[in-house]
Amino acid sequence: MIPITDKEFQLLSEFIQSQYGIQLKKEKQLLLTGRLHKLVAELGFTTFTEYYDYLINDPTGEASDVLIDKVSTNHTYFMRESDHFDYFRDQVLPYLKELKQAANSRDIRIWCAASSTGEEPYTLAMIMADFFGAEASQWDTRLLATDISQTVLETAQNGVYDNESIESLPSSWKQKYFRSQNSQCSVVVDAIKKNVIFRRFNLMEEVFPFKKKFDVIFCRNVMIYFDQSTKNDIVNKMHHKLENGGYVFIGLAESFNREISQFKYIKPAIYRKLD
Repeated sequence: MIPITDKEFQLLSEFIQSQYGIQLKKEKQLLLTGRLHKLVAELGFTTFTEYYDYLINDPTGEASDVLIDKVSTNHTYFMRESDHFDYFRDQVLPYLKELKQAANSRDIRIWCAASSTGEEPYTLAMIMADFFGAEASQWDTRLLATDISQTVLETAQNGVYDNESIESLPSSWKQKYFRSQNSQCSVVVDAIKKNVIFRRFNLMEEVFPFKKKFDVIFCRNVMIYFDQSTKNDIVNKMHHKLENGGYVFIGLAESFNREISQFKYIKPAIYRKLD
């Protein structure tokens, strides 16, 4: 394994934080080495300094794309932190349905801001399909799912999951929303796939470029990797891109700074914009 010096780790960790917001503390030095040493060797470099020089001088941005695929953590699973999905089904969707009908609108806008391999947005799409039932065709429930990693987005778009990973889902969902691909895997049906729009997006963008505001934002288990200043900045940008009365869901291990956040606390990891 190619060793990494303290200076090399500092250079790489500062680059990663400036580009992607991910904060790698000193204790992550061995982790970073483990994730990058094979790549560095394959590129023909003998030191991480050579790799860093290659990284910052790459005009195409492809080197950075490969780096974030290696560094980002994409652990997720269906129905993760299931209380959130229950609240979304039982409280948020009835509220939005009534609100939109009163405004003569059938457009519900949801953003999954760290969609990883797709389990979260597909879960939301299945919940909405169940909720609206026979009326589903009368509503625009397409949701935006973004992630920084192109690799996990491609996995998500394919919608193929091993049967063990969907075992905990309701039997009705497995029958309606998946079809068997082989003895080991199942694939999300097209009716659900078409309701999830996957795009690559970096939460560190100075401005969130979305033309319309969202009714709900899921940004779970990603800000845990950011420092407080970066988190505050992202929270402010989410507030700006959320409709009044809209909801934000974050990870249960995360929280907003209530002293500066403009959101109202609802329950653990659920906040609401109430101007």
